[in-house]
Amino acid sequence: MLDHERRRVAVRGLVQGVGFRPFVFGLAGELGLAGSVTNTGEGVLAEVEGSREALDAFCRRVAEDAPPLARVTSVEHEPLAATGATGFTITASRTDGPRATLIPPDVAVCADCLAELTDPADRRHRHPFISCTNCGPRHTIVTGLPYDRANTTMAGFPMCADCAREYTDPADRRFHAQPVACHGCGPRLTLTVPGHADRRDEDALGGARRLLADGAILAVKGIGGYHLACDARDHGAVDLLRRRKRRGDKPFALMARDLATVEALLPLGPVERELLTGPVRPIVLLRRPGGFAAELPAVAPGSPDLGVMLPYTPLHHLLLAAPGPDLLVMTSANLSGEPIVTDDREALGALAPLVDGWLGHDRPIQVPCEDSVVRVVDGEQLPLRRSRGYAPLPLPLPEPVRPVLAVGGDLKNTFALARDGYAWLSGHIGDMDDLATLRAFDRAVDQLGAVSGVRPELLVADRHPGYRSLHHAGRTAAGRPVRRVQHHHAHIAAVMAEHGLDGGRPVLGVAFDGTGYGEDGAIWGGEVLLADYDGFRRLAHLAYVPLPGGDAAVERPYRTALAQLRAAGLPWAAGLPPVQACPGDELRLLERQLERGLNCVPTSSMGRLFDAVSSLAGICHRAGYEAQAAIELEAAAVEFGPAAGYGFGLLADEDGWVVEPGPVLAGVVADLAAGAPTGLIAARFHAAVADAVRQVCAAARDRHGSTTVALSGGVFANALLSAACASGLREDGFTVLRHRRVPPNDGGLALGQLMVAGRSSAAREE
Repeated sequence: MLDHERRRVAVRGLVQGVGFRPFVFGLAGELGLAGSVTNTGEGVLAEVEGSREALDAFCRRVAEDAPPLARVTSVEHEPLAATGATGFTITASRTDGPRATLIPPDVAVCADCLAELTDPADRRHRHPFISCTNCGPRHTIVTGLPYDRANTTMAGFPMCADCAREYTDPADRRFHAQPVACHGCGPRLTLTVPGHADRRDEDALGGARRLLADGAILAVKGIGGYHLACDARDHGAVDLLRRRKRRGDKPFALMARDLATVEALLPLGPVERELLTGPVRPIVLLRRPGGFAAELPAVAPGSPDLGVMLPYTPLHHLLLAAPGPDLLVMTSANLSGEPIVTDDREALGALAPLVDGWLGHDRPIQVPCEDSVVRVVDGEQLPLRRSRGYAPLPLPLPEPVRPVLAVGGDLKNTFALARDGYAWLSGHIGDMDDLATLRAFDRAVDQLGAVSGVRPELLVADRHPGYRSLHHAGRTAAGRPVRRVQHHHAHIAAVMAEHGLDGGRPVLGVAFDGTGYGEDGAIWGGEVLLADYDGFRRLAHLAYVPLPGGDAAVERPYRTALAQLRAAGLPWAAGLPPVQACPGDELRLLERQLERGLNCVPTSSMGRLFDAVSSLAGICHRAGYEAQAAIELEAAAVEFGPAAGYGFGLLADEDGWVVEPGPVLAGVVADLAAGAPTGLIAARFHAAVADAVRQVCAAARDRHGSTTVALSGGVFANALLSAACASGLREDGFTVLRHRRVPPNDGGLALGQLMVAGRSSAAREE
């Protein structure tokens, strides 16, 4: 026929591990096309032959009708000489040429696989590793490209005849599904309990369920690492886990049997329900109604929220099935701030003091991956930790950047690789304060670099001279330039990038957090900036207050409260809660320390002001985990309800405004003297901060004309404050930008760093 043609079609994007080759096979058959399709190091390559009309439809529909988990970024085609071929085949993957393609994140087990899991007549009935083209592990099992079974940790499990038949059947749901396995050829469970012989498979699962029901603590191997699990309704087991892990009062995450179990305990909105049941299955922070804290007092003491997820692997479903516990504590198996444990031998050693047994399996974990954490604010999701289910999906950038590695910060570290118009953010790494985390960081950089194909020409880090991430970047730069970006500038740039702003107009950036190195050497954290990607101007900030002892003040909020009182000219009256909380000898030493300015770094941190008010109100004097004082202050405000705010002072200077907390502290002291409820004080403080943000932004708009406000920094993980600020600013006519794709805390810092330095020469090169 005259219009008989052949084309080579290159498809790039998230097109491996999502059933794309089977989809192409089916599409070609539907259109009557001959040819072949294969994976390459850069995506999927097809050669198709047939009528021009059919070829045009193929090139259009290969993107429009792509499988649900696929994300096509480009379709390129070129003519070839027709060969007269007949039939269509999936050919062996090509291993030559460049290697850079998108690997999908791990996906929760799908409804079809769950139906088979619970069907006694199905050959995969109760198979703990059931999966198909539409679900299962992806990111955490990849060892190389292209994405084929030989380049995953399933390579050590040869398929049996039945699985191989499904794998090669175009009509089967498991056609070219790389993790495909069954009871006969797949990974196997093992239960290890000291003093007892190991149990395997169904015996292992049954033994684990009985141990959990009897109050034991188990290490459970998941797809991205080990969890520590116990019956959440067994207060003794939860208390024991807290003591063994030295957890303090830090909240535990929960895994519930099903949505009905969650709904019986907590109110759910439509977005929260969708997040809980969708393919990602993150931990969702749900606001606790009155009385729930009494029902599960050991799970999240003092928190206004409870973190809940639903099972996302078949093993989780089997572990939580009735009869047995319907609600498990499921917390990462690691020491505080360190990477999650993934290695079986390490788990048997490092976790031995914490657990009564190990439920493991023999499929290796190639890429560690923590559970993601999100919350819903004003009907929209706010990520607090972007990891499993999201990483390593790239984010589109509003401006192209050179190949760059942004190393993030020291807490909640997440790094990013970027080039051209995309950024690949890593999963959660941890706190960069030990060798294990630094090694995990390097392994993750190598792995993500292999997947993304980014070869950084530039490294970007925070300006804090003491950050380990900065020093590590310097040690590993190998002659490449290392640029530094100011902490709060990076926070605001991250929000701008998320929302696709090209930087042509500056925004008003409200950056509230605990610690960020300021350009004057002070610790910033209560900042209002006029910012674009090329630079920023500091318009307003919280008044400086000495932070006595640095980390000592962070861990003991009463020290910060006493420093704030002294800076405001308010006496340390004997009846004030922080005065009572401070031991007498320490109180006298602290007074002299503040008088002489010894080891007192000035700070404008809003996070530290939250700590101070929490102690002043008598809520939290010692913080056992990051932001505990602020979280418990929010809990008290939520329980009380809305209240009129205190009033900050606003002083103009030559650069802008200084926000004075003295009047707020005086109001708190007066309320304490009047016997006001703790919740009222907490509610009035939150309202005061939101009112101050409105006041400063309105004044800045009058002076500079900007009508867009970006909210960022860890303080804006506070749902009450975030909602109040956004509502008030919108009422005042502002466009408000908040995080929706990366966390407001330092887990989103790398995105802002790369946007500032990857496209700009304004950041300082070292």
